[in-house]
Amino acid sequence: MNHRTLGNHGPQVSALGLGCMGMSDLYGPADETESIATIQAAIDAGINLLDTGDFYGMGHNEMLIRKAIEGRRHQVFIAVKFGALRGLDNSFNGLDLRPAAVKNFVAYSLRRLGTDYIDLYQPCRIDPAMPIEDTIGAIADLVRAGYVRHIGVSEASAGSLRRAYATHPLAALQIEYSIVTRGIEAEILPAVRELGMSVTAYGVLSRGLLGGSRPTGSGDFRAHLPRFTGENFEKNQKLVGTLREVAAGKNATPAQIAIAWVLSRGGDIVPVVGARRRSQLEDAVRALEIRLSSQELAGLEEAIPADAITGTRYEENQMRWLDSERRSG
Repeated sequence: MNHRTLGNHGPQVSALGLGCMGMSDLYGPADETESIATIQAAIDAGINLLDTGDFYGMGHNEMLIRKAIEGRRHQVFIAVKFGALRGLDNSFNGLDLRPAAVKNFVAYSLRRLGTDYIDLYQPCRIDPAMPIEDTIGAIADLVRAGYVRHIGVSEASAGSLRRAYATHPLAALQIEYSIVTRGIEAEILPAVRELGMSVTAYGVLSRGLLGGSRPTGSGDFRAHLPRFTGENFEKNQKLVGTLREVAAGKNATPAQIAIAWVLSRGGDIVPVVGARRRSQLEDAVRALEIRLSSQELAGLEEAIPADAITGTRYEENQMRWLDSERRSG
């Protein structure tokens, strides 16, 4: 397993991370035994970056990871997002990023994970009602106390990144990035590199779309996402077809080509793949063996230009929460 550094002087993590959200939430029922086996197979394959959120399954995901890493805590780098408020009906009901809430959230996460520190702690969104300096300052207190090793943020604009970094150095920005979701390239990625940070990229398969996946039922949140809905979904299948053609020439799968493209964007970008089963994980790991030449990359980007995807990445009300979608001006 190759490794990449989070930030100029940060920790070494595997070149591919495992996103654990779907093992507890939003993609419909999951098999806990298979989920644990998948996490353990990832560690065996050399993947040490495990990405979770305290609100994934309302704490279930953290407890699942605790079971999977028992006796192996020293082998993993755990990234935790926090701040989302959930309802009894699984709804998302806003954010709480007050300093007191930050310290409350981390106490619960440490207990559920069965650890005395979190490797990377990051607010899941930027709350316009709460100064980012106050939130990051509270996490900085946790760093000084030894409960958190590194600080990150998620879905932040370039302006918010600079404000947060001025409060305390950040190791990484977690944000959606794929061959069909390239909005960060205009302002955000240059800011990340200016500050000496890294990107942990989620959505590298656009939630399975680029791998040929489709919603499994009403319990699968993708059934309500614009890219998977109606005519949008049918139009987007052409992009999957393009990836399939490229993949055939490389003896690969469309998902592997999509992951390889993200890997090619720089050593400061770490794709986080949401595999729920060992078969999906094995497919993703093979992407590390694929090398796309400059000619192949140019051809791929010509066939799938940055604006090729049809539909936004979240529903309209969720898009409003994305500070990353606001231009800094």
